[in-house]
Amino acid sequence: MKVLQINTVYNRSSTGKIAKGIHDVCKEYGIECISAYRYLEDKKNQEDTLTVSSWLDCHIHNRLVRYTKMQGCFSKIKTRKFIRKVKRYNPDIIHLHNIHGSYINFGVLFNFIKRSEIKVIWTLHDCWSFTGQCPYFDVVKCDKWKTECNECPQYKGLMYPIRKMFKNKKKWYSDLNDMTIVTPSAWLKDLVKQSFLKDYPVKVINNGIDLSIFRPTESDFRKKYSIGSKKMILGVAFDWGYRKGLDVFVELANRLDKNEYQIVLVGTNDEIDKWLPLNIISIHRTNNQVELAEIYTAADLFVNPTREENYPTVNMESIACGTPVLTFNTGGSPEMLDDLCGSVVPVDDVDEMEAEIVRICTSQVFSSDDCLSKSTEYDMNDRFKEYIELYENSTYST
Repeated sequence: MKVLQINTVYNRSSTGKIAKGIHDVCKEYGIECISAYRYLEDKKNQEDTLTVSSWLDCHIHNRLVRYTKMQGCFSKIKTRKFIRKVKRYNPDIIHLHNIHGSYINFGVLFNFIKRSEIKVIWTLHDCWSFTGQCPYFDVVKCDKWKTECNECPQYKGLMYPIRKMFKNKKKWYSDLNDMTIVTPSAWLKDLVKQSFLKDYPVKVINNGIDLSIFRPTESDFRKKYSIGSKKMILGVAFDWGYRKGLDVFVELANRLDKNEYQIVLVGTNDEIDKWLPLNIISIHRTNNQVELAEIYTAADLFVNPTREENYPTVNMESIACGTPVLTFNTGGSPEMLDDLCGSVVPVDDVDEMEAEIVRICTSQVFSSDDCLSKSTEYDMNDRFKEYIELYENSTYST
């Protein structure tokens, strides 16, 4: 069996690491796999990989998208050259991940897939594939994607390109001979079944984490930051803003007793620091994942006030380090929790979130042992093996 993966990046960022993990498991099971990504970022390609385009072509593509909002309508020459490489490789399965990275022409790609009748598995990591432009739409409470995107509340004044992109996608992705869609969350599966992709089979394969890294890890973090016996409330994100609930942490910092609670945020920057109260500890970045595991372990409670989310890895990482999670009821964020490792409150209900923080921290309703027991379900290797099963079932059905 031959598998070709296509993703914007490889072995970096969340989707790139997922692609690399699947690639490695394929090799373990004797499945031939090549992974394609947008352009060469190091001095040479990694083993068994291809580049779809070049830095210059992607740069031009990205600039054109900024002006036109027509993602995936450029890079025809580079995509045709890439398709010639695909033909030589002759895969049994093409596994798509994120293709909206200004590096590939969707019309050329999907026309080739339709002509070749190659089986397709498409892992959706957000909602972009079935909207005119938006990866998420919960904050603006828009459901136009169910019929036709137009007069977009997030991209105001761009009625024509948004509508055009929606129609293009509907045309590009229709009439594929054999495609299975994979979503990391049941929440996203439900949305797919309401979209123009509804006629394709959809399978949920949750994301996973590396449990050899994310586990209880002792450190001097609390001593280093003079937290002492205070209840440490942790938030971790790498694109802090309204969508991730930065304003909620600011409000909580003003409400919670400063002598009893200490909020720590990871993934901030100098610009974010300007908005934070002085009683929030701001950590711009960690040196590695082990250091991040140390911070999760030091916390009493991980709080995730995200307003738009697919299946947040940070929730799993915290629980795997023995720290319970409190989250808004949004997207797939509650899906990896149960009554023994976390709690869920309504979106934007800061009063309820504050009350839950106090209840959880004072009553100690969750134990580290229960969190660790739950985390055995998050093993990334088990999740990657689900893809192997999907590959095998797809080829056996021919």
